[in-house]
Amino acid sequence: MNYLAHLFLAKPTADSQFGNLLGDFRRGVNVASYSLNVQRGLENHHTVDKFTDQHELVRQAKLLFHPSRRRFAPVAIDIYFDHLLIKHWSAFTDTPFSLFCDERFALLERRLPVMPRNMQHSVGHLITHNWFNDYAKEEGIAKAIAVVAKRIRFKNEFHKSVNDIVCNKKELESLFLSFFPQLIAHVHERGIEERTE
Repeated sequence: MNYLAHLFLAKPTADSQFGNLLGDFRRGVNVASYSLNVQRGLENHHTVDKFTDQHELVRQAKLLFHPSRRRFAPVAIDIYFDHLLIKHWSAFTDTPFSLFCDERFALLERRLPVMPRNMQHSVGHLITHNWFNDYAKEEGIAKAIAVVAKRIRFKNEFHKSVNDIVCNKKELESLFLSFFPQLIAHVHERGIEERTE
């Protein structure tokens, strides 16, 4: 899943929000140097990713992408699922989306000084430019995918994943609405961040 989903599935604490995003930036990081709550947030991140990657509904979503772009389909799906989470926000929480963003950004800002440098840069940019406002719009999805395509170090057609999304919007939305409640239930069932020991 992408940034918004990870924050949504984290606890509303600074350490949890940090840990649940750290999974995308942990290469070369001494995780043991962080608090137990940050480490549990990181473990929750991995639980979310593993459940998502192995889920049959997500595998079905990947098959909606052209074979030449299927290698990167999980990235496009993650981004688009964030868009769908915003679209169906009220189905999953009573917290207004704008308030959620304000609260989560404030928590992340408290941990910016101890984040790995590349994470500081990305999270700082996320907060300053509120990427989730872009994710809420169809054109914002295209923009996000184009940015990722430019970061891939070899020639690719990842930017054309937007075409796959446009052609399969209804199917992707249906798959998301079936999948996301199962992901929420899995996170609650595992209860990684609820441990008291």
